[in-house]
Amino acid sequence: MKNLTPQLQIIKQQINEYIISCDNQQCIDLFNSLPFGKMLRSQLILKIAGISPESLKLCAIIEMIHTSSLLHDDVIDKADTRRGKLTINAKFGDKISILLGDMLYSIAFSQLALMNQNIAYIVANAVTQLSIGEMMDIELANTFNTSYDKYYEMIYKKTGTLIEASSKAAALLASKDSDKYALFGKNLGLAFQMIDDILDITQDSTALGKPSMFDFIDGKVTIPYLLLYERTENKDKLKSLFKVFLSKEDMSWIKEEMQKTKALEDSIAQAVSLGKKALEALKGEDNIFLEELINSMIKRTF
Repeated sequence: MKNLTPQLQIIKQQINEYIISCDNQQCIDLFNSLPFGKMLRSQLILKIAGISPESLKLCAIIEMIHTSSLLHDDVIDKADTRRGKLTINAKFGDKISILLGDMLYSIAFSQLALMNQNIAYIVANAVTQLSIGEMMDIELANTFNTSYDKYYEMIYKKTGTLIEASSKAAALLASKDSDKYALFGKNLGLAFQMIDDILDITQDSTALGKPSMFDFIDGKVTIPYLLLYERTENKDKLKSLFKVFLSKEDMSWIKEEMQKTKALEDSIAQAVSLGKKALEALKGEDNIFLEELINSMIKRTF
């Protein structure tokens, strides 16, 4: 993926120019303080549509939407760190984080309005679903969720829809089969979120940039916990640890139970299976670069 670095820098610069056009130094400074990740959605778009002014613009729009959702998410989750750095809300307060997110959404939609109507609708609809997914996430955190269907619907809307939209919009730009690429993106998005949920358990706080098992403490019953609850003989104990501070002994017990019941192993298998389904959707497309991208997005360290 190193060969994409110059293009990713161009995307960041494009976003920066949009921010500068707002003519507000505070916004410029805040944007420059944001930690950017690997820009996986942009990598996906460029692998499908190639590099052109329109594809780079689509990348910038998607990255602004994604960043905005993270700014809002950090406020909702009361998160202090992201990617190992202090969040905007931790440094400047919730109001600034929300307003910066709103600004990025507004800029993104202003630029999206200038693109192909079908592409604009696909992306805009994904943002609607993303917001519904966020609300579902909050609602599910109120009680110990045991429904696989609700979990899958939530992660699809919260994470999968924007990756699905990125793939479908990129395919339209490149005059490729948009339905095929939408299915690819949907399965990839589900797998990607499931891997994130698994890494919350398997990785330490240094690698995560947040406390280990924070999801469970925060009220998220993710796929490993769903499988564990279904299989463990001590369901009451697991439920008693939901949304409470976890001691080292509590964490050890959860991990031991997950190993004993194969909840973690089977969670990984489900995520990998979704990754394979994503690739199967692209049979005949002969895009080895997308296979490499899937490996980088899914086959991360467990």
